Amino acid sequence: MSGKTRNKTFCRLDPNKIRDVAKKVLKTEAAAISALIDKLNSDFERAVEMIYECKGRVVVTGMGKSGLVGKKIAATLASTGTPAFFLHPAEASHGDIGMVTGRDIIIAISNSGETNELTGLVPFLKRFSVNLISMTGNPKSTLAKASDVSLDISVKEEACPMGIVPTASTTATMAMGDAIAVCLLVKRGLNEEDFAFYHPGGSIGKKFFIKVKDLMQSEDRLPVVPFGMPMSKAVMEVSSKRLGHAIVIDKGGSIAGVLTDGDVRRGLEKWGSKLFEMTAGEIMTKNPKMIAADELAAKALSVMESYSISALIIPDAEGKPLGIIHLHDILKQGIV
Repeated sequence: MSGKTRNKTFCRLDPNKIRDVAKKVLKTEAAAISALIDKLNSDFERAVEMIYECKGRVVVTGMGKSGLVGKKIAATLASTGTPAFFLHPAEASHGDIGMVTGRDIIIAISNSGETNELTGLVPFLKRFSVNLISMTGNPKSTLAKASDVSLDISVKEEACPMGIVPTASTTATMAMGDAIAVCLLVKRGLNEEDFAFYHPGGSIGKKFFIKVKDLMQSEDRLPVVPFGMPMSKAVMEVSSKRLGHAIVIDKGGSIAGVLTDGDVRRGLEKWGSKLFEMTAGEIMTKNPKMIAADELAAKALSVMESYSISALIIPDAEGKPLGIIHLHDILKQGIV
C-alpha cells in the first residue's frame, strides 16, 4: 500500500476511533510512569546523593530517542542548579570524551542497555574512575552491570500498536530524570529567586530581576499637575501623557494625590460642566497607592491587582514624585 493510500485510509477513520487510539496512548504512558513509583529504591537515593556530592558536572549521554530525552534531562538539571551537559556517545568515542573529567558523573541512558556506543565508553570511564549511573529498561544488561548505580526504567509495553516505537519508555525515562532533578532542587534548597538566576532572559527571570525603576515613567513622561490647577488644564495633562493618570502636588512639590480618568468621569457625572471650573485638588483621589523604586515590578503588579488599579506612584525620599509605573508597562515585559 502506498503512502498516499495509507493517508487516505487513515483520514476515513471514524473520529471516535482516533480518540480511542489517543486515549490508549495516554493511558499506557501514564501507567508506565506510575509503575516507576515501586521502582524507587535505595539505588535511586544513592544516585541522587552521588550527583549532589559531585564536584564536577553531570554528563548525560544516550543514542537516538534516548539521546533526545537525555538532552532534556541535562537541560533540566542545569536550570535547577546542577551543572550538566549532554554528550553524544558517538562523538565521545571520536574525541569528545576529553570533555569528561574524573570529577564528573555520567548518566547513560539506554532502554536495551546494550547500545554499542554506550558500552564502548565503559572502559574509559573505569580507567579514569568516572562514576556511572545508568537508566535502562534491562537491569541485567551490560550497561546496568557496569554501572555504579542502575535505575530501572523498564515499561510493560510501548504505546504504539507494534510495541516497538519508543513512546512509553521515553516518557518514563523523562519522568525519572525529572524526579532526580526535583529531588536535587529540594535538597539544595533552591527557591524561586535562585531558579530565576538561571533564567535571566525568560519570564521567570523578568519576574525576579526587573524592578519598578526599570519600567517607571519619569522626567518628561511624568504627568504632574499643581494642587490648584483648573480641571480644564489638568484634564489636558492627563490626556497628553496617555497614562490615564496625573500626580497632584502641593505647593511644596510633595505628592498630594492622584487624578485619574475615573476621577474625571465620576466628576462629570456629579458636577457636569462645572467640573472644569474646579481644581485638581478638589477632584483628586487622596492617599494614592505608592511603591518604592527598588521594589520588584512583579510586586507592583500584585499591588495593582489587589486594589484594582492600573498605576502606582513612585515617591523619592522626600515624598516628591519620582515616577509612575503603569500596568501596561509591566505586562509588555511578560511579567504576570
